[in-house]
Amino acid sequence: MLFTGSGVAIVTPFKIDKTVDFEALQRIVNHCIEGQLDYIVVLGTTGESVTINAGEKADIVRCVVEAVAGRVQLVVGVGGNDTTQVIHDLKHTDFNGIDGLLSQTPYYNKPVQAGLIEHFKAVSAASPVPVILYNVPGRTGVNMTAETTLTLAHEVDNIAAIKEASGNMVQIMQIIKDRPEHFSVISGDDALTFPIMAVGGQGVISVAANAFPREVSDLIRNSLLNKFDLAQVIQYDLLDFFEALFVEGSPSGIKAALNILGLCDNELRLPLVPVTPKTYNMLREIVQKLK
Repeated sequence: MLFTGSGVAIVTPFKIDKTVDFEALQRIVNHCIEGQLDYIVVLGTTGESVTINAGEKADIVRCVVEAVAGRVQLVVGVGGNDTTQVIHDLKHTDFNGIDGLLSQTPYYNKPVQAGLIEHFKAVSAASPVPVILYNVPGRTGVNMTAETTLTLAHEVDNIAAIKEASGNMVQIMQIIKDRPEHFSVISGDDALTFPIMAVGGQGVISVAANAFPREVSDLIRNSLLNKFDLAQVIQYDLLDFFEALFVEGSPSGIKAALNILGLCDNELRLPLVPVTPKTYNMLREIVQKLK
C-alpha cells in the first residue's frame, strides 16, 4: 500500500507582510523529516491553500520539492468544488518530485454520492500520480459514505487511499473492513489516530506533526508493529495538545505552536486570524511540557 505511516500536512508560513516565508518553509520541512515522518503533504487545508494564488502555489511546491530532495514522499493538495477547474489546475501543476495527490470532497455545492463518484473518477483520470481522497465533512458540508469510498477504491486503480476526517468510527471501520488490499485508510484527525490504528488503519496525515514529528511518527510506528501499549502512552501524552490545536480552529492553533517553538511567525491570511492570547498561553504551557 502507498502512503502508509506518518504524514504531515505542513503549514504555509507567512511573514508579517503576509508574503510566503520560504526560509521558514524549508525549516519546517527539515524539522518534519528529521522527526522521521514518512511523507509530507503541501498545500492542504493546513497550508491555507484557499488563500494562496496560483503563482504562489507553484513557488511553494518548488520550494518544498527542493527541500525534501527525495528524502521522503511528497503529496500535493489540489481540490475544489468545480470539477472542470480542478482538472485544469491538475494540468497546470508541475508534478516533478511529487508522489501523490490529496483532493478533498467538493465543498458548498453539497453533491450527492453519485456526484462525488463522478467527480473523483474525473480527477483520478486527470492525475498523473496516485490520488488520496479526503473526506472532511466538518469543512465541506458533505460526507462521503463508506459505500462511496469503497466503490471508488475498488473501481479506480489510481485511487490509493483516503484521509478520513469524518469522526465517524463506524464508517471508518466499514471502509477498513471491505477495502481492497492496495487501499490505505489514513486518519485525518489527530485525536482519533490511535483508535483508527487500533481497528486497522494505515497511518495519519497529521496537523500536530508540524510541531512534534518524532512523537507522531513513534505513535504510528509502534501501532503498525502492534505495540499498542507504547502507542497508547504517546497518544495520551499528546492528547491535550491535539485538543488545544483546534480550540480556535486550524491552522491558527498549529501556527501558534510553531511560533512558540521558534519555527515561524504567528501569521495567517484573512479571514483566518491568530489565536487569542488566552489560547496562545495555553498552547505555550502544553508545548513547554512536551519539549
